[in-house]
Amino acid sequence: MIKGQARVDLASTGAARGSQVAVSEPVTSVNTPPGQPCTPALAAVQRIVAAHAQQAGALLPILHAIQAELGHIPPDTVQAIADGLNLSRAEVHGVITFYPHFHQTPRGRHVIELCQAESCQAMGSEKLTQHVRKKLGCDLHGSSPDGNYTLEPVYCLGLCAQSPAMLVNGVPYARLTPKRFDKILGYVTEAAE
Repeated sequence: MIKGQARVDLASTGAARGSQVAVSEPVTSVNTPPGQPCTPALAAVQRIVAAHAQQAGALLPILHAIQAELGHIPPDTVQAIADGLNLSRAEVHGVITFYPHFHQTPRGRHVIELCQAESCQAMGSEKLTQHVRKKLGCDLHGSSPDGNYTLEPVYCLGLCAQSPAMLVNGVPYARLTPKRFDKILGYVTEAAE
């Protein structure tokens, strides 16, 4: 770095703070990267980027909109997002991977968030986690082979007095055992059919 030169990152730019930033060339649409066919996901990303591109600090609203529509942010769309906002692929990827809310792979129909914090560990969450992984056929941060379940670790749900605990589609369940988990999973599966 040259003496006196300031480092700039996304969080310290005017765009990230919501102030108006002059853009040298307005972006009205996103082109498909060379050699890449326009998939339905890429078409959705192009539409979303075009709708938000003139908004200051547009990256996070764009990522939220893409995830809301597609269920995840496909890795093959990152370059199109970057091009549409005049950012580098690394900047967009860095934001996606920084926030745990954003996902680059499709999630299951049901999301199971299993607490891994100390209180739950003291009450048997490690044994429960092994059971859940075997039952669903996937590891933490993964999805079941049938695509119905995604298993995510969380670190404290605030249910420490009722450990171990989990959320299934945002609904809390506590005092879990492998048997109780199987029963809850049966209810969730039944309700979805």
